[in-house]
Amino acid sequence: MQDESSFDYIVVGAGSAGCVLADRLSASGRHRVLLIEAGGRDRNIWIHIPLGYGKLFTDASVNWLYQTEPEPELKGRRVIQPRGKVLGGSSSINGLLYVRGQHEDFDHWRQLGNAGWSFDDVLPYFRQAEDQERGADELHGVGGPLCVSDVEPHPLCEAFIAAAEQAGFPRNDDFNGPTQEGAGYYQLTARNGRRCSTAKGYLKPALKRSNLAVASEALATRILFEGKRAVGVEYRQHGQLVQARASGEVVLSGGAFNSPQLLQLSGVGPGDLLRSHGIEVRHEMPGVGADLQDHFQARFQYRCTERITINDTMASFTRQVGAALNYAINRKGPLTIGAGYAGGFFKTDPSLASPDVQIHFILFSADAVGQKLHPFPGFLASVCQLRPHSRGTVHIKSADPEEAPAIQANYLSAAFDRDVMVAGMKLTRKIMSQQAITRYVAEEINPGTGYQTDEQLLDFARDKGTTVFHPVSTCRMGPDAKAVVDERLRVRGLDGLRVADGSIMPTLVSGNTNAAIVMIAEKAAAMMQQDAVRPAAAA
Repeated sequence: MQDESSFDYIVVGAGSAGCVLADRLSASGRHRVLLIEAGGRDRNIWIHIPLGYGKLFTDASVNWLYQTEPEPELKGRRVIQPRGKVLGGSSSINGLLYVRGQHEDFDHWRQLGNAGWSFDDVLPYFRQAEDQERGADELHGVGGPLCVSDVEPHPLCEAFIAAAEQAGFPRNDDFNGPTQEGAGYYQLTARNGRRCSTAKGYLKPALKRSNLAVASEALATRILFEGKRAVGVEYRQHGQLVQARASGEVVLSGGAFNSPQLLQLSGVGPGDLLRSHGIEVRHEMPGVGADLQDHFQARFQYRCTERITINDTMASFTRQVGAALNYAINRKGPLTIGAGYAGGFFKTDPSLASPDVQIHFILFSADAVGQKLHPFPGFLASVCQLRPHSRGTVHIKSADPEEAPAIQANYLSAAFDRDVMVAGMKLTRKIMSQQAITRYVAEEINPGTGYQTDEQLLDFARDKGTTVFHPVSTCRMGPDAKAVVDERLRVRGLDGLRVADGSIMPTLVSGNTNAAIVMIAEKAAAMMQQDAVRPAAAA
């Protein structure tokens, strides 16, 4: 066992949140910060090329490669759960979409009793994180570490947007603007054709500081406690156990799977679960690993009438070389594309206050994410429900930190979710049946003409539906007894310990989660620094 010198702050997990915390907490130079990451450095070239995310779904060198337990409502299928295991975490392997969610999402967090988390409260942290290509305004910022950029127009995307308008939905050129509803282009966390992960935007500049240490390829095994106070972290690196001490605070940023896992391994969680694995219960908290939420999607596949899709661009070695050269010289072309090119947020019922489904319109097609592209011109329109009622769990399977936790998402377990998914699939077909887009549709491959009734569409979702990779809420913030953290992200009943990542979301935001997780980390760092000043001032 090795002993390291003491730090002021220890951050566990160098992902979307952890890199932000490491940067902001070390920026003043007054605090020694240790950042612990189970994965390695972000040297894989496909991390930095936007379209390269598809190469990383099955790459164990940068991906935890989790999967759910058999899902009861999905005919016993296991669903993949990719999570980044590398500096930058999932911001290094995700689809790059910059979507904050609806203003109403954060106002709802405040209504649930979480003071300081309304949209007006969190907007400054969104703005200070952002380097918006379009410039600053009351909702957007410039000069922040996270680059946000537009994509090039494409005829298929223009056709989808026009079809949505023909179906009665507005065009929206900024999903992060005053309102989310409508169809348009997504913005990406990229600049000049290169991914801007939190490792690139936040951590890389911070690495020059002598007061920031990074332990990569270091698996956190447990939180160290003295009584009810967290005083450090034990981790395994290169075959050795190392203990690092924190004179200030330990903050967990491992995400919706790894943060509850580490708490449970450390004796913080449901008592019966911990005792069943021989772990001493230090602090019983039934909510640790509870309330898992995720977005679930059904993907409509189409054969295109024209050779203008990514399938065609990458169809031969010669075309692949051409695309590579265009990217290398101009930083343009298909390699700059993220997981969604165009898309939108729509109401399945006009009486709703805000959109309840999202569509990702994608310029390629494959049997599954990360698999080989189809040999014919093809594209996708994927629909997901934005605010699911289904809840799942994340529980350790043993006391071994290297064993993946049991992830039970319980997709479609709520009847409400099943109804909204079917309505969203019908809405997708409504848009795709409009004149503006039908000229490009040779055939709907999946679900296909054999799926027409509500029962048939639901059966297709159960057969083929999958995650949109947005797990949250397993260390939920709230004022109630089951909540894991309070409104300042402090673990209830313990001292010196916080959680700051997507796991603290009281409810899932209405859209892609990475932007909101960056905001959470920005706000967490500010609160930690405020709380560090207050005791000193009192003394």
